[in-house]
Amino acid sequence: MALVPLRYNLRSLFVRSSATALTVCAIGATVAVLAGMLSLQQGFATLFQERGRADVAVFLRKGATSEGESGLTREQCDILTKEVPEVERSGNGAPLASAELFLAVRLRKFDGGETNVAIRGVEPLSFAVQGDDLRVVEGRRFEPASDELIVGEGLLDRIANCRVGDVLRINTVTFRIVGTFAGKGGYRSEIWGDLDRLGKALERPVASRVIAKVREGTDFAAITERYASDLRVQPKAQSEREYLKSQTGDLSKRFTLLGGFLAVIMGIGAIFTGTNSLLGTISARSHEIGILKAVGYRPFAIFASFLFEAVLLGVLGGLAGCLLVLPFQGAETGTMNQTFSEVTFAFRTTPAVMLDAVAFAAALGLFGGMMPAWRAARMTPTKALRRT
Repeated sequence: MALVPLRYNLRSLFVRSSATALTVCAIGATVAVLAGMLSLQQGFATLFQERGRADVAVFLRKGATSEGESGLTREQCDILTKEVPEVERSGNGAPLASAELFLAVRLRKFDGGETNVAIRGVEPLSFAVQGDDLRVVEGRRFEPASDELIVGEGLLDRIANCRVGDVLRINTVTFRIVGTFAGKGGYRSEIWGDLDRLGKALERPVASRVIAKVREGTDFAAITERYASDLRVQPKAQSEREYLKSQTGDLSKRFTLLGGFLAVIMGIGAIFTGTNSLLGTISARSHEIGILKAVGYRPFAIFASFLFEAVLLGVLGGLAGCLLVLPFQGAETGTMNQTFSEVTFAFRTTPAVMLDAVAFAAALGLFGGMMPAWRAARMTPTKALRRT
């Protein structure tokens, strides 16, 4: 069975450029919303997941789902840093492990209002554990046991008093900013200082977690099981990669669900727009349909031809939607994470996002073209040629 040549559909789209542009714009706007939300989801998920390492352990209090709700006494921290055999040692025999304090505090934003910002108190060995993943790009590191802070570069354009040389008051203690650091993941949206000094300023006598460099192939479940009956400490042990993945799951799902919901609502409108446009086109092309049938093209060939044209319109709309989103690639925004502190992340319009968006647009074209293609296929040559 012969099919209608593809050049017929391509020429038809070109000749009816106004109707083509209207349909492409309607689908493109819908796809832009979906692609934008998926880009946000990819940016947020990648922010943490690319930071996670399999050779870094995170120890939390048993039952805690994040460091914001975890608490470990100094004695418990000493046990985890000194007694866990999987923890690697430095050249002088010191364990590559560090206790850390985490708390969100309210700070003033440049554009007005306040937001929660993550404050992290660390020990000097935290820098050894992080290695090249964290580096000072301006100024210097804070001195141990001093009222000095370093600020993640993601906060510089969002939070006031975070430049090198500025003074930041936390409760009743005044701290001086001495450096800016860059790092992967959520660290770039945090403020770091000495563990003991920040603990006193924030009135937090306990640490939030212990991080440690561990041997390759460490079984974290075995560590948790080993201390299950230890009355001194019963930690929840995870790799940093697993921990950060657990922190992104809920919000990533929300971005995806919100994008899908908005895309479906707008997609229904785009389907009606495309269907009306194609129905009007079929009425104007009834003579062409009659001629196609008169020269021997079967109903299925007519149906396939018009359905292909509708899908092609959808794909063009999908590409247009992706082009609308691409200028936002790399643009930074902020949101609250699971620990109720603000993190900054960038739009990431990945090839997977664009593929999903174009596939969604093609589906819109497919559903929108079903009825017009079916109507065209059911026309008889005589009725089609008699229409004016």
